[in-house]
Amino acid sequence: MKRIILKQGEEDRILLGHPWVYDNEVDRILDGPQPALLRPGELADIESSRKTYLGRAIANPQSKIIARIYSPSKEGMDTGFFKRRIRESLERRFSQGSCRQGSNLYRESARIVFGEADFLPGLIVDRYTGWPLESAQAASQTACTERPLTPELVEAKLGPPASWLAVQFLAYGMDERREDILDALEYTLEWFRPAPAGGPVEGDRKEGGGRPLGIVERSAVKARELECLPLREGLARGSIPHGILIFENGLPFVLNLEQGQKTGHFLDQRENRLLAASYAEGARVLDAFSYTGGFGIHAARGGAVRVVCADSSAPALEAARLNARLNGVEDRLTVVESDIFELLRLYERRREEFDLIILDPPAFAKSRSNINDALRGYHEINLRALRLLSKGGTLVSCSCSQALDDGRFRRMIAEAARDADRRLVQKDFRHQSADHPILLGYDESFYLKCGVYQAL
Repeated sequence: MKRIILKQGEEDRILLGHPWVYDNEVDRILDGPQPALLRPGELADIESSRKTYLGRAIANPQSKIIARIYSPSKEGMDTGFFKRRIRESLERRFSQGSCRQGSNLYRESARIVFGEADFLPGLIVDRYTGWPLESAQAASQTACTERPLTPELVEAKLGPPASWLAVQFLAYGMDERREDILDALEYTLEWFRPAPAGGPVEGDRKEGGGRPLGIVERSAVKARELECLPLREGLARGSIPHGILIFENGLPFVLNLEQGQKTGHFLDQRENRLLAASYAEGARVLDAFSYTGGFGIHAARGGAVRVVCADSSAPALEAARLNARLNGVEDRLTVVESDIFELLRLYERRREEFDLIILDPPAFAKSRSNINDALRGYHEINLRALRLLSKGGTLVSCSCSQALDDGRFRRMIAEAARDADRRLVQKDFRHQSADHPILLGYDESFYLKCGVYQAL
Protein backbone atom coordinates (compact mmCIF):
# COMPACT_ATOMS: atom_id res chain seq x y z
CA MET A 1 0.00 0.00 0.00
CA LYS A 2 1.42 3.39 -1.00
CA ARG A 3 1.83 6.06 1.65
CA ILE A 4 1.20 9.79 1.32
CA ILE A 5 3.41 11.71 3.75
CA LEU A 6 2.24 15.22 4.58
CA LYS A 7 4.35 18.31 5.08
CA GLN A 8 4.95 19.45 8.63
CA GLY A 9 1.81 20.92 10.25
CA GLU A 10 -0.56 19.96 7.44
CA GLU A 11 -2.27 17.28 9.52
CA ASP A 12 -4.07 19.73 11.84
CA ARG A 13 -7.13 20.17 9.64
CA ILE A 14 -7.40 16.41 9.11
CA LEU A 15 -7.17 15.72 12.84
CA LEU A 16 -10.18 18.04 13.27
CA GLY A 17 -12.19 15.84 10.92
CA HIS A 18 -11.62 17.20 7.42
CA PRO A 19 -11.22 14.28 4.97
CA TRP A 20 -9.38 15.96 2.09
CA VAL A 21 -5.67 16.11 1.33
CA TYR A 22 -4.64 18.78 -1.18
CA ASP A 23 -1.71 18.25 -3.56
CA ASN A 24 0.26 21.18 -2.11
CA GLU A 25 0.12 19.59 1.36
CA VAL A 26 2.05 16.47 0.30
CA ASP A 27 5.74 16.11 1.10
CA ARG A 28 6.35 12.77 -0.63
CA ILE A 29 4.71 9.56 -1.77
CA LEU A 30 6.31 6.22 -0.89
CA ASP A 31 5.85 2.58 -1.87
CA GLY A 32 7.74 0.86 0.90
CA PRO A 33 10.95 2.89 1.28
CA GLN A 34 10.98 3.99 -2.36
CA PRO A 35 9.48 7.12 -3.93
CA ALA A 36 6.39 6.32 -5.99
CA LEU A 37 3.67 7.76 -8.19
CA LEU A 38 -0.03 7.43 -7.51
CA ARG A 39 -2.51 5.89 -9.92
CA PRO A 40 -5.94 7.57 -10.15
CA GLY A 41 -8.46 5.64 -8.06
CA GLU A 42 -6.05 3.57 -6.00
CA LEU A 43 -6.05 3.37 -2.22
CA ALA A 44 -3.31 4.98 -0.15
CA ASP A 45 -2.50 5.51 3.53
CA ILE A 46 -2.12 9.05 4.85
CA GLU A 47 0.58 9.85 7.41
CA SER A 48 1.73 13.04 9.10
CA SER A 49 5.31 14.30 8.83
CA ARG A 50 5.93 12.47 12.12
CA LYS A 51 4.56 9.22 10.60
CA THR A 52 1.33 9.38 12.62
CA TYR A 53 -1.32 7.33 10.82
CA LEU A 54 -4.25 9.53 9.71
CA GLY A 55 -6.38 7.18 7.65
CA ARG A 56 -6.90 5.39 4.35
CA ALA A 57 -7.98 7.31 1.28
CA ILE A 58 -8.90 7.07 -2.38
CA ALA A 59 -6.26 8.90 -4.39
CA ASN A 60 -6.27 10.94 -7.57
CA PRO A 61 -3.02 12.68 -8.58
CA GLN A 62 -4.91 14.43 -11.42
CA SER A 63 -6.97 16.46 -8.93
CA LYS A 64 -6.03 19.24 -6.53
CA ILE A 65 -7.70 17.04 -3.92
CA ILE A 66 -5.08 14.34 -4.20
CA ALA A 67 -6.67 12.07 -1.56
CA ARG A 68 -10.04 11.69 0.16
CA ILE A 69 -9.94 9.85 3.49
CA TYR A 70 -12.73 7.31 3.91
CA SER A 71 -11.59 5.35 6.98
CA PRO A 72 -9.44 5.86 10.09
CA SER A 73 -8.28 2.23 9.78
CA LYS A 74 -6.62 0.15 7.09
CA GLU A 75 -9.74 -1.36 5.56
CA GLY A 76 -10.25 -2.20 1.91
CA MET A 77 -12.96 -0.96 -0.41
CA ASP A 78 -14.96 -3.86 -1.89
CA THR A 79 -18.67 -4.67 -2.24
CA GLY A 80 -18.84 -5.77 1.39
CA PHE A 81 -17.39 -2.44 2.51
CA PHE A 82 -19.99 -0.51 0.51
CA LYS A 83 -22.84 -2.65 1.88
CA ARG A 84 -21.71 -1.90 5.42
CA ARG A 85 -21.28 1.83 4.87
CA ILE A 86 -24.64 2.18 3.09
CA ARG A 87 -26.37 0.24 5.87
CA GLU A 88 -24.77 2.51 8.48
CA SER A 89 -25.93 5.54 6.51
CA LEU A 90 -29.50 4.22 6.50
CA GLU A 91 -29.33 3.50 10.21
CA ARG A 92 -28.30 7.09 10.98
CA ARG A 93 -31.32 8.39 9.11
CA PHE A 94 -34.06 5.91 9.83
CA SER A 95 -33.39 4.37 13.24
CA GLN A 96 -35.46 5.46 16.21
CA GLY A 97 -34.98 9.12 17.08
CA SER A 98 -33.14 9.92 13.84
CA CYS A 99 -34.32 12.44 11.25
CA ARG A 100 -37.83 12.96 12.62
CA GLN A 101 -39.80 9.72 13.10
CA GLY A 102 -37.42 7.23 11.52
CA SER A 103 -39.66 4.65 9.90
CA ASN A 104 -42.20 7.31 8.83
CA LEU A 105 -39.55 9.20 6.88
CA TYR A 106 -38.42 5.89 5.38
CA ARG A 107 -41.60 6.01 3.29
CA GLU A 108 -40.66 9.48 1.99
CA SER A 109 -37.96 10.50 -0.45
CA ALA A 110 -34.59 11.25 1.14
CA ARG A 111 -30.87 11.54 0.53
CA ILE A 112 -29.42 8.26 1.77
CA VAL A 113 -25.72 8.91 1.03
CA PHE A 114 -24.18 12.36 1.37
CA GLY A 115 -20.59 11.85 0.27
CA GLU A 116 -17.90 12.58 2.81
CA ALA A 117 -20.48 13.24 5.54
CA ASP A 118 -21.40 9.54 5.28
CA PHE A 119 -17.75 8.44 4.90
CA LEU A 120 -18.27 7.62 1.22
CA PRO A 121 -16.36 10.50 -0.41
CA GLY A 122 -17.65 11.68 -3.74
CA LEU A 123 -20.82 9.55 -3.68
CA ILE A 124 -24.32 11.07 -3.62
CA VAL A 125 -27.45 8.90 -3.55
CA ASP A 126 -31.02 10.20 -3.42
CA ARG A 127 -33.84 7.70 -2.96
CA TYR A 128 -37.26 8.66 -4.33
CA THR A 129 -40.27 6.83 -2.97
CA GLY A 130 -43.58 7.02 -4.80
CA TRP A 131 -45.49 5.79 -7.82
CA PRO A 132 -44.96 6.01 -11.61
CA LEU A 133 -46.88 9.04 -12.85
CA GLU A 134 -48.51 7.11 -15.69
CA SER A 135 -49.85 4.58 -13.18
CA ALA A 136 -51.05 7.38 -10.90
CA GLN A 137 -53.24 9.09 -13.51
CA ALA A 138 -56.38 7.55 -12.06
CA ALA A 139 -55.46 8.84 -8.62
CA SER A 140 -54.72 12.25 -10.12
CA GLN A 141 -58.16 12.32 -11.75
CA THR A 142 -59.71 11.42 -8.41
CA ALA A 143 -57.91 14.45 -6.97
CA CYS A 144 -60.11 16.68 -9.11
CA THR A 145 -63.09 15.80 -6.91
CA GLU A 146 -61.32 14.59 -3.77
CA ARG A 147 -58.76 17.31 -3.14
CA PRO A 148 -56.13 17.45 -1.93
CA LEU A 149 -54.43 14.34 -3.26
CA THR A 150 -53.07 12.28 -0.36
CA PRO A 151 -50.62 9.35 -0.09
CA GLU A 152 -53.42 7.29 1.49
CA LEU A 153 -55.63 7.89 -1.54
CA VAL A 154 -52.91 6.88 -4.00
CA GLU A 155 -51.87 3.85 -1.97
CA ALA A 156 -55.46 2.67 -1.73
CA LYS A 157 -55.66 2.69 -5.52
CA LEU A 158 -52.14 1.59 -6.48
CA GLY A 159 -50.70 -0.27 -3.52
CA PRO A 160 -47.52 0.50 -1.53
CA PRO A 161 -44.96 2.89 -3.07
CA ALA A 162 -41.85 1.74 -4.90
CA SER A 163 -38.45 3.42 -4.98
CA TRP A 164 -35.90 4.69 -7.50
CA LEU A 165 -32.39 6.06 -7.04
CA ALA A 166 -30.53 9.03 -8.49
CA VAL A 167 -26.75 8.72 -8.01
CA GLN A 168 -23.69 10.87 -8.59
CA PHE A 169 -20.10 9.63 -8.73
CA LEU A 170 -17.99 12.73 -8.08
CA ALA A 171 -14.60 11.21 -7.19
CA TYR A 172 -12.32 9.06 -9.34
CA GLY A 173 -12.06 6.29 -6.76
CA MET A 174 -15.83 6.00 -6.51
CA ASP A 175 -16.34 6.10 -10.26
CA GLU A 176 -13.81 3.28 -10.66
CA ARG A 177 -15.88 1.15 -8.24
CA ARG A 178 -19.23 2.08 -9.78
CA GLU A 179 -20.53 -1.46 -10.28
CA ASP A 180 -19.61 -2.54 -6.74
CA ILE A 181 -21.49 0.47 -5.38
CA LEU A 182 -24.59 -0.21 -7.48
CA ASP A 183 -24.56 -3.87 -6.38
CA ALA A 184 -24.29 -2.79 -2.75
CA LEU A 185 -27.11 -0.27 -3.07
CA GLU A 186 -29.49 -2.80 -4.59
CA TYR A 187 -28.66 -5.50 -2.03
CA THR A 188 -28.73 -3.28 1.05
CA LEU A 189 -31.98 -1.53 0.16
CA GLU A 190 -33.65 -4.84 -0.65
CA TRP A 191 -33.09 -6.19 2.85
CA PHE A 192 -32.94 -3.13 5.05
CA ARG A 193 -35.92 -2.00 7.12
CA PRO A 194 -36.06 0.49 9.99
CA ALA A 195 -36.89 -0.99 13.37
CA PRO A 196 -38.78 0.84 16.13
CA ALA A 197 -36.06 0.03 18.66
CA GLY A 198 -32.72 -1.71 18.78
CA GLY A 199 -31.58 -0.60 15.34
CA PRO A 200 -32.41 -1.89 11.85
CA VAL A 201 -33.06 -5.55 11.15
CA GLU A 202 -31.86 -7.37 8.05
CA GLY A 203 -33.55 -10.31 6.40
CA ASP A 204 -37.04 -8.79 6.18
CA ARG A 205 -38.65 -6.39 3.72
CA LYS A 206 -40.83 -3.45 4.60
CA GLU A 207 -43.29 -1.47 2.49
CA GLY A 208 -41.82 1.79 1.32
CA GLY A 209 -38.43 0.13 1.05
CA GLY A 210 -37.14 -2.77 -0.98
CA ARG A 211 -34.87 -3.06 -3.98
CA PRO A 212 -35.04 0.03 -6.20
CA LEU A 213 -36.83 -0.48 -9.51
CA GLY A 214 -34.32 1.69 -11.31
CA ILE A 215 -31.13 3.69 -10.83
CA VAL A 216 -30.33 6.78 -12.89
CA GLU A 217 -26.92 8.44 -12.92
CA ARG A 218 -26.77 12.25 -12.81
CA SER A 219 -22.99 12.77 -12.94
CA ALA A 220 -22.85 15.54 -15.55
CA VAL A 221 -21.50 18.07 -13.04
CA LYS A 222 -18.39 20.24 -12.86
CA ALA A 223 -16.98 18.32 -9.88
CA ARG A 224 -16.22 15.41 -12.23
CA GLU A 225 -14.23 17.67 -14.54
CA LEU A 226 -12.05 18.64 -11.58
CA GLU A 227 -11.37 14.93 -11.11
CA CYS A 228 -10.55 14.55 -14.85
CA LEU A 229 -13.64 12.37 -15.31
CA PRO A 230 -16.02 12.60 -18.27
CA LEU A 231 -19.53 13.90 -17.66
CA ARG A 232 -22.06 11.10 -17.64
CA GLU A 233 -25.83 10.80 -17.34
CA GLY A 234 -28.35 8.10 -18.08
CA LEU A 235 -29.99 4.92 -16.90
CA ALA A 236 -27.63 2.76 -14.86
CA ARG A 237 -29.92 -0.14 -13.90
CA GLY A 238 -33.55 -1.17 -14.14
CA SER A 239 -36.02 1.32 -15.55
CA ILE A 240 -37.13 4.84 -14.67
CA PRO A 241 -40.66 6.07 -15.44
CA HIS A 242 -41.03 9.36 -17.29
CA GLY A 243 -42.51 10.92 -14.17
CA ILE A 244 -42.69 9.90 -10.51
CA LEU A 245 -45.32 11.03 -8.03
CA ILE A 246 -43.80 11.56 -4.56
CA PHE A 247 -45.10 13.13 -1.35
CA GLU A 248 -43.18 15.67 0.71
CA ASN A 249 -44.64 16.68 4.07
CA GLY A 250 -47.80 14.95 2.85
CA LEU A 251 -48.03 17.10 -0.32
CA PRO A 252 -47.85 15.58 -3.83
CA PHE A 253 -45.10 16.52 -6.27
CA VAL A 254 -44.14 15.15 -9.68
CA LEU A 255 -40.50 14.88 -10.70
CA ASN A 256 -38.49 13.67 -13.66
CA LEU A 257 -35.33 11.87 -12.53
CA GLU A 258 -33.68 11.92 -15.94
CA GLN A 259 -34.31 15.56 -16.87
CA GLY A 260 -34.72 17.55 -13.65
CA GLN A 261 -31.99 19.68 -12.08
CA LYS A 262 -29.35 17.98 -9.92
CA THR A 263 -30.89 14.65 -8.85
CA GLY A 264 -34.50 15.62 -9.58
CA HIS A 265 -35.75 17.40 -6.44
CA PHE A 266 -34.13 19.59 -3.79
CA LEU A 267 -34.63 17.35 -0.78
CA ASP A 268 -32.46 19.51 1.48
CA GLN A 269 -35.21 22.16 1.79
CA ARG A 270 -37.93 19.79 3.07
CA GLU A 271 -38.22 21.25 6.59
CA ASN A 272 -37.58 24.83 5.41
CA ARG A 273 -40.50 24.66 2.98
CA LEU A 274 -42.75 23.59 5.83
CA LEU A 275 -41.37 26.44 7.95
CA ALA A 276 -42.06 29.04 5.24
CA ALA A 277 -45.62 27.76 4.87
CA SER A 278 -46.28 28.56 8.53
CA TYR A 279 -46.07 32.28 7.60
CA ALA A 280 -48.37 32.01 4.58
CA GLU A 281 -51.89 32.26 6.04
CA GLY A 282 -53.71 35.03 4.16
CA ALA A 283 -50.49 36.19 2.46
CA ARG A 284 -49.60 37.33 -1.04
CA VAL A 285 -46.52 35.23 -1.81
CA LEU A 286 -43.61 35.49 -4.23
CA ASP A 287 -41.58 32.29 -4.63
CA ALA A 288 -38.48 33.43 -6.55
CA PHE A 289 -36.18 30.82 -8.14
CA SER A 290 -39.15 28.52 -7.57
CA TYR A 291 -38.02 25.54 -9.70
CA THR A 292 -41.04 23.16 -9.60
CA GLY A 293 -42.87 25.17 -6.94
CA GLY A 294 -41.81 23.47 -3.72
CA PHE A 295 -41.94 26.58 -1.52
CA GLY A 296 -44.85 28.17 -3.37
CA ILE A 297 -47.11 25.14 -3.22
CA HIS A 298 -46.37 24.64 0.48
CA ALA A 299 -47.34 28.30 0.96
CA ALA A 300 -50.56 27.88 -1.03
CA ARG A 301 -51.47 24.81 0.99
CA GLY A 302 -50.61 26.85 4.09
CA GLY A 303 -53.35 29.36 3.35
CA ALA A 304 -51.81 31.93 0.99
CA VAL A 305 -54.37 33.89 -1.01
CA ARG A 306 -52.07 34.39 -4.01
CA VAL A 307 -48.78 32.76 -5.00
CA VAL A 308 -46.42 33.72 -7.82
CA CYS A 309 -43.82 31.07 -8.72
CA ALA A 310 -41.05 32.67 -10.78
CA ASP A 311 -38.18 30.87 -12.50
CA SER A 312 -36.17 31.04 -15.72
CA SER A 313 -36.86 27.38 -16.62
CA ALA A 314 -39.99 26.71 -18.67
CA PRO A 315 -39.95 22.92 -18.00
CA ALA A 316 -39.66 23.54 -14.24
CA LEU A 317 -42.64 25.91 -14.33
CA GLU A 318 -44.68 23.40 -16.32
CA ALA A 319 -44.01 20.92 -13.52
CA ALA A 320 -45.04 23.60 -11.00
CA ARG A 321 -48.38 23.94 -12.79
CA LEU A 322 -48.94 20.19 -12.57
CA ASN A 323 -47.94 20.17 -8.90
CA ALA A 324 -50.38 23.01 -8.22
CA ARG A 325 -53.15 21.02 -9.88
CA LEU A 326 -52.36 17.90 -7.85
CA ASN A 327 -52.47 20.01 -4.68
CA GLY A 328 -55.73 21.69 -5.61
CA VAL A 329 -54.25 25.21 -5.55
CA GLU A 330 -54.02 26.05 -9.26
CA ASP A 331 -56.62 28.81 -8.84
CA ARG A 332 -54.28 30.66 -6.43
CA LEU A 333 -50.91 29.97 -8.09
CA THR A 334 -49.45 31.75 -11.11
CA VAL A 335 -46.15 30.92 -12.82
CA VAL A 336 -43.88 33.55 -14.37
CA GLU A 337 -40.96 32.65 -16.64
CA SER A 338 -38.31 35.32 -16.20
CA ASP A 339 -34.80 36.21 -15.13
CA ILE A 340 -35.35 36.83 -11.42
CA PHE A 341 -33.08 39.90 -11.21
CA GLU A 342 -35.06 41.55 -14.00
CA LEU A 343 -38.41 40.47 -12.55
CA LEU A 344 -37.65 41.96 -9.13
CA ARG A 345 -36.75 45.28 -10.76
CA LEU A 346 -39.97 45.16 -12.82
CA TYR A 347 -42.09 44.49 -9.75
CA GLU A 348 -40.38 47.38 -7.97
CA ARG A 349 -41.20 49.76 -10.83
CA ARG A 350 -44.82 48.55 -10.70
CA ARG A 351 -44.90 49.00 -6.92
CA GLU A 352 -45.98 45.40 -6.42
CA GLU A 353 -46.23 44.27 -2.82
CA PHE A 354 -46.01 40.83 -1.20
CA ASP A 355 -46.50 39.64 2.37
CA LEU A 356 -44.16 36.64 2.07
CA ILE A 357 -41.16 36.52 -0.27
CA ILE A 358 -39.03 33.39 -0.62
CA LEU A 359 -35.59 33.60 -2.23
CA ASP A 360 -34.01 30.22 -2.98
CA PRO A 361 -31.39 30.94 -5.65
CA PRO A 362 -28.79 28.53 -7.04
CA ALA A 363 -25.29 28.68 -5.56
CA PHE A 364 -23.85 32.03 -6.66
CA ALA A 365 -20.48 31.12 -5.08
CA LYS A 366 -19.05 27.78 -6.16
CA SER A 367 -15.78 28.51 -4.34
CA ARG A 368 -14.20 31.14 -2.10
CA SER A 369 -12.48 32.69 -5.12
CA ASN A 370 -15.74 34.23 -6.41
CA ILE A 371 -17.38 34.98 -3.05
CA ASN A 372 -17.34 38.76 -3.61
CA ASP A 373 -19.24 38.49 -6.90
CA ALA A 374 -21.68 36.11 -5.23
CA LEU A 375 -22.26 38.51 -2.33
CA ARG A 376 -23.17 41.24 -4.78
CA GLY A 377 -25.75 38.93 -6.35
CA TYR A 378 -27.23 37.91 -3.01
CA HIS A 379 -27.29 41.54 -1.86
CA GLU A 380 -29.11 42.59 -5.03
CA ILE A 381 -31.95 40.07 -4.82
CA ASN A 382 -32.47 40.62 -1.09
CA LEU A 383 -32.44 44.40 -1.50
CA ARG A 384 -35.05 44.21 -4.27
CA ALA A 385 -37.17 41.73 -2.32
CA LEU A 386 -37.19 43.94 0.78
CA ARG A 387 -38.45 46.86 -1.31
CA LEU A 388 -41.41 44.66 -2.36
CA LEU A 389 -42.18 43.40 1.14
CA SER A 390 -45.21 44.74 2.99
CA LYS A 391 -44.94 46.22 6.48
CA GLY A 392 -44.85 43.26 8.87
CA GLY A 393 -44.17 40.92 5.96
CA THR A 394 -41.80 37.94 6.02
CA LEU A 395 -38.64 37.36 4.00
CA VAL A 396 -37.36 33.79 3.72
CA SER A 397 -33.87 34.06 2.26
CA CYS A 398 -31.71 31.05 1.40
CA SER A 399 -28.20 30.34 0.15
CA CYS A 400 -26.75 26.97 -0.81
CA SER A 401 -23.25 28.42 -1.37
CA GLN A 402 -20.93 26.57 1.02
CA ALA A 403 -18.29 29.27 0.62
CA LEU A 404 -20.71 31.78 2.17
CA ASP A 405 -20.76 31.07 5.90
CA ASP A 406 -23.53 31.97 8.35
CA GLY A 407 -21.82 35.13 9.56
CA ARG A 408 -21.26 36.63 6.12
CA PHE A 409 -24.76 35.62 5.05
CA ARG A 410 -26.32 37.43 8.02
CA ARG A 411 -24.16 40.49 7.39
CA MET A 412 -25.28 40.52 3.75
CA ILE A 413 -28.93 40.46 4.88
CA ALA A 414 -28.25 43.33 7.32
CA GLU A 415 -26.57 45.40 4.59
CA ALA A 416 -29.44 44.75 2.17
CA ALA A 417 -31.92 45.84 4.86
CA ARG A 418 -29.89 49.01 5.49
CA ASP A 419 -29.82 49.87 1.79
CA ALA A 420 -33.56 49.17 1.48
CA ASP A 421 -34.20 51.35 4.56
CA ARG A 422 -35.93 48.46 6.32
CA ARG A 423 -35.52 47.06 9.82
CA LEU A 424 -35.66 43.29 10.22
CA VAL A 425 -36.25 40.94 13.12
CA GLN A 426 -34.87 37.43 12.72
CA LYS A 427 -37.66 34.93 13.39
CA ASP A 428 -35.73 31.75 12.63
CA PHE A 429 -32.50 30.49 11.09
CA ARG A 430 -32.05 26.95 9.83
CA HIS A 431 -29.88 24.73 7.66
CA GLN A 432 -30.38 21.66 5.48
CA SER A 433 -32.65 18.72 6.22
CA ALA A 434 -31.25 16.08 8.54
CA ASP A 435 -30.84 13.55 5.71
CA HIS A 436 -28.00 15.84 4.53
CA PRO A 437 -25.84 15.38 7.67
CA ILE A 438 -23.21 17.89 8.76
CA LEU A 439 -19.84 16.31 9.53
CA LEU A 440 -18.00 18.31 12.17
CA GLY A 441 -14.69 19.58 10.81
CA TYR A 442 -15.86 19.24 7.19
CA ASP A 443 -17.32 22.66 6.44
CA GLU A 444 -18.27 21.65 2.90
CA SER A 445 -21.12 19.58 4.39
CA PHE A 446 -22.44 22.67 6.24
CA TYR A 447 -23.71 24.59 3.25
CA LEU A 448 -27.42 25.54 3.32
CA LYS A 449 -28.63 28.64 5.12
CA CYS A 450 -32.28 29.65 5.50
CA GLY A 451 -33.07 32.85 7.37
CA VAL A 452 -36.60 34.00 8.21
CA TYR A 453 -36.99 37.74 8.82
CA GLN A 454 -39.94 39.99 9.64
CA ALA A 455 -39.91 43.51 8.23
CA LEU A 456 -40.90 46.19 10.72
